[in-house]
Amino acid sequence: MPDNCCFIGWDIGGANLKGCCIEWHHGEAVNQTVVTQTFEMWNAYDALTETLREMGAALGLETPTAMAVTMTAELADAFRNKREGVRFVQDALARAFPHVPIYYIDVNANLVLPEAVIDPVDLAATNWLASVQYLARRRSDFIFMDVGSTTTDIIPVRNGHVAAVGYNDTERLASGELVYTGVMRSNPNTVAPWVPVQGRPCRTAAEYFCNMGDVYLLLGRLTTEDYTCGTPDGRAKSPAAAMERLARLVCADTRQLDGHELVKMAGYLAEKQLQVMTDALWQVRSAQPDGDQGPLLAAGSGDFLAAETGRRAGLHVIALDEEVGGETAKAFPCLAVAALMGMQWEKMAT
Repeated sequence: MPDNCCFIGWDIGGANLKGCCIEWHHGEAVNQTVVTQTFEMWNAYDALTETLREMGAALGLETPTAMAVTMTAELADAFRNKREGVRFVQDALARAFPHVPIYYIDVNANLVLPEAVIDPVDLAATNWLASVQYLARRRSDFIFMDVGSTTTDIIPVRNGHVAAVGYNDTERLASGELVYTGVMRSNPNTVAPWVPVQGRPCRTAAEYFCNMGDVYLLLGRLTTEDYTCGTPDGRAKSPAAAMERLARLVCADTRQLDGHELVKMAGYLAEKQLQVMTDALWQVRSAQPDGDQGPLLAAGSGDFLAAETGRRAGLHVIALDEEVGGETAKAFPCLAVAALMGMQWEKMAT
């Protein structure tokens, strides 16, 4: 194997595309470059191939040794079923990069070429598995918590082995290891059926008027640059516009509810989302037969929520952005799968 190889990892999601290019030098990933792109798969799937090409160019794509892929995009309702979604992603990548070997991580944590896959569903929803497999080679006992724009993963690792209960989305939802709530795209009415308004409980509207990105923008936990998804009304990613959207959650406007009242509402919604995440973390911990060992590793665009959840549960928290850099920690699965590819390529070359 040459001293220096280049590997690209992809995390193909339903709302975001993330890529990471690493140089592999003597068993270590160096010189990481990360590119992320908001991409609404349910609306823009026909543009996937061209968008991947553009992202590859931004990653400095010239002659990568190989690519490795995780995906969750197969669940997008642009596709009739997961098999159709997986095949669509595979075809788009093959068209975008026809001269590069492309491997996919499967539910058994193996990196495989498409022709070796019997059932495409074995490649579905594997980004969490790439992350913990990579981390498990560096730490033996921990809980990995990745809060993304849409979902949260909570995965225990014991003695260097993944101790997950579920391996598909439905099993993971049932076990608490997948929570369908995130720092941006989640509708606040999914975390709170009512909110306090001027001293009274008020039911929330079952419409997509606002999202949790608006909540954390108002609270100063996200910046306009951090707010990477589209806004529900297509308007600005500003505190003023976020207030207008949040007021609609209770069918009001900013003449009826002033900024102070809306910031209090945002604080309540943030608390309710943390309770949802904390409940799931306790559920995951309860499945471990002999208690916790090791820290909680916080990652993702909502890593501050993961950290607060871990602290509430009494765990020592390690922020991955302090170890791998902020942008990389927010797109951790694509770094992880690229590094796993480097490790496998090294073994194949010996």
